[in-house]
Amino acid sequence: MVIGPNGEQLGTKKLEDALTLANYAGLDLVLMSGNNPRAVGKIMDYNKYRYEKQKKQKEALKNQRASNKDIKEYQFSVKIDVGDFNTRKKNAEEYLLKGHKIKATLRFKGREMAHTELGKDVLDNFAEQLSDIAIVESEPKLDGRTMTMILAPKK
Repeated sequence: MVIGPNGEQLGTKKLEDALTLANYAGLDLVLMSGNNPRAVGKIMDYNKYRYEKQKKQKEALKNQRASNKDIKEYQFSVKIDVGDFNTRKKNAEEYLLKGHKIKATLRFKGREMAHTELGKDVLDNFAEQLSDIAIVESEPKLDGRTMTMILAPKK
């Protein structure tokens, strides 16, 4: 089965005849599905076809990466200094203004597990500092040695 350069069906042809048609048109004969009992070949510019296919794959990959950037994680500790806290807050503000979510993570080390309320205070303070541009989507919750909270931008 041969398909012409404009998508019209040229019918069932022998391989030599199909190659002659492709050469006459100045294009290539490309096997589209060879595993069927009735093989389908298309007369087209193969380099252009490959280029378009690569372009679509790059676009799909780009869109996939863009969707993965929806959430940004910031890590804190119970003993975080004011300067480090303000830096993370400033970066999170910029990210929230772009319309993305923030995941604030606090990891407890050693004996800090005895005072999880201090870690909750750090995360609550972070949410309070960003309250004018963000809402708390999920409250701080402890999972093992990690406490997490998710902030979403206000609409």
